[in-house]
Amino acid sequence: MTAQLVSILVLAVIFLLATTLPVNMGALAFAGAFLVGTLAGGMDGDAIFAGFPGDIFVVLVGVTYLFALARANGTTDWLVAAAVRLVGGRTALIPWVMFAITAVLTAIGAVSPAAVAIVAPVALGFAARHGINPLLMGAMVVHGAQAGGFSPISVYGSIVNGIVERDGIPGNPLVLFLASLVANTAIAAVLHAVLRRRGTAPQEPPPEQAATTKPRLPVVATLTGLVALVLSTLVLDLDVGLTAITLAVLLSIAWPATSRQAVAEITWPTVLLICGVLTYVGVLRELGTIDYAGNAVSDVGIPVLAALLLCYTGAVVSAFASSVGIMGALIPLAVPFLALGTVGPVGMVAALAVSATVVDVSPFSTNGALVLANAKDVDRDRFFKQLLAYGGVVVAVAPLVIWLVLVVPDFG
Repeated sequence: MTAQLVSILVLAVIFLLATTLPVNMGALAFAGAFLVGTLAGGMDGDAIFAGFPGDIFVVLVGVTYLFALARANGTTDWLVAAAVRLVGGRTALIPWVMFAITAVLTAIGAVSPAAVAIVAPVALGFAARHGINPLLMGAMVVHGAQAGGFSPISVYGSIVNGIVERDGIPGNPLVLFLASLVANTAIAAVLHAVLRRRGTAPQEPPPEQAATTKPRLPVVATLTGLVALVLSTLVLDLDVGLTAITLAVLLSIAWPATSRQAVAEITWPTVLLICGVLTYVGVLRELGTIDYAGNAVSDVGIPVLAALLLCYTGAVVSAFASSVGIMGALIPLAVPFLALGTVGPVGMVAALAVSATVVDVSPFSTNGALVLANAKDVDRDRFFKQLLAYGGVVVAVAPLVIWLVLVVPDFG
């Protein structure tokens, strides 16, 4: 048995054990990365640790640390009250407000995980306080981020359009943007219709309470820090995780009494889970397992069917790895099909891009991990399984629908 097949089999075992035993999947994945990397791949410790997602670790720790401080000093309560006032106390509209905010942030240049990192803590804090289904709220934030994620000036849009131009593929930036916008808005609308009635009854706050709350000095300082986080991400292109930790440290120094428990409130089990799984994915990449799967798809002789398989490959792999990295690998793989003239390049590129990003609700993606980490007053294991199940539904259904809409009609 080849190393690639062994690594796939071990991944299946990790999933099985994590869903049947009370063992953190991240711990299992670290063990799997060590055993598979060492025994099947001949990798040493340095090669295995090369796959450790240090940037995602810092994002998860930094953002949850900062918002733990925001909860302790009353900032999140103030923001929730402001959100209620914004929609006139109609809490049912708040998920759409959060969807719109994250869409605007990514459309004007924020990296999708940065936008989710900024909005998710506030959105999920509101959901916990007012009885809104946390799965609904978290998914609306993620889909909002992806809805705006392929504008011509966005990070994802710039990357995909750059790949298309580099490989000499005909492209259409407007079609790419609209495809992601429409797909994610449609999914959000269906999800909102299904889940909005399944939460507990919303607790409508008295209008005067939301309208008259005035921020105290720590709240003003924290709000200033959050604005600084947004601006540093959008304008200065600073790392969101490092910036968040720095702001949290400054707030802790200024108000040590309210920050005493903040480090303990960082969701360490989620950090272990995500970092372990992504380290294992790094081993898969080093062993060539991802390329192995992609080459198996490219051997299919029917271009339209191969296009569907590529969409599914992008969706499945992206649910556990970098969406940007997957797009960078899959779009060049589609070049042979596009050269045959039987698959429209504009629709194919859009289908691959949307399929590889719409699945970021998975708890193993950065966005899904941020939602899991910031969920409040939930059974975290149960919520993890809910996110995993919803992510599985999106992976199973979305690529097929996107393929039918964008590839089968032969656009471009």
